[in-house]
Amino acid sequence: MGRILVRVAAGSVAALFFSAALLGQAKARVVYVSAFDEKTHAPVTGLGVRDVVVREDGAAREVLRVTPATSPMPVAILVDNTQAATNAIADIRRALASFVKALQGVGPVAIVGVADRPTILRDYTTDQKLLLDGVGRVFATPDAGATLLDAIVEIGRGLQRREEDRAAMVILTTENIEFSTRHHKEVLDALKRSGAQMHAVILNTPAGSSLDDPARNRASVLDEGPKGSGGTRSDVLTSQSFEGKLVELAAILKSQHRVEYGRPETLIPPEKVEVSSAKAGVVATGGPARGQPVR
Repeated sequence: MGRILVRVAAGSVAALFFSAALLGQAKARVVYVSAFDEKTHAPVTGLGVRDVVVREDGAAREVLRVTPATSPMPVAILVDNTQAATNAIADIRRALASFVKALQGVGPVAIVGVADRPTILRDYTTDQKLLLDGVGRVFATPDAGATLLDAIVEIGRGLQRREEDRAAMVILTTENIEFSTRHHKEVLDALKRSGAQMHAVILNTPAGSSLDDPARNRASVLDEGPKGSGGTRSDVLTSQSFEGKLVELAAILKSQHRVEYGRPETLIPPEKVEVSSAKAGVVATGGPARGQPVR
């Protein structure tokens, strides 16, 4: 009896050591990182393993390799074509035309209007002529309000079905009246499932000061979405600034880094992955490659 107990105990200890060894093994994970100069917002390239900091639920992880990102990246552009954008439409079109030209070579681009209901003005394509034709379809819709939150959810679902390991959702909007009735948590959860990094360029207007529930949900998404997904947010005071901000963003997206890092093998994936820069004067943002386990 005593020998049996000793054998069982020895087997249990061995199993514990084996489990600990498995948990201690590091498995490679990937994040896609955008880096830019803190003052000029010019893209920064050539980062090394000591220049990027990756944290999972607050715990620092070892960066193993940093290389230029080369995989295709679908970019969904959600554009304000509501009545509130009437005075800005000419600047919006000019900015979009410059943006899609600057994005050439990144991956397929789609253009989606948010007036009344989410409407695809140009489905995903790399054809510049078709994209510029889509830009030409951007008109202010009379008596139409925004359904931006609905658009984020619907476009996010579409991105979930795509196979690329990185994606971006770019929002170009005025701070107009929101007609979607979705709660911000539902929208942010959909964004997370899509795996897209959200980038928002927002024209600040008096309409943005509305305090009703749709406005609060919209404000929460436009604030938390870029932060949580590893994207960026830019606020402008005039629609004439749209073009410069989008061209700036295109350069940053085209200069992304693919960062591999190690983390212990666990049954439960991290809830939050954060990227930052260890290099003075450089801002780094990013998020996990699509297709990796998330919570």
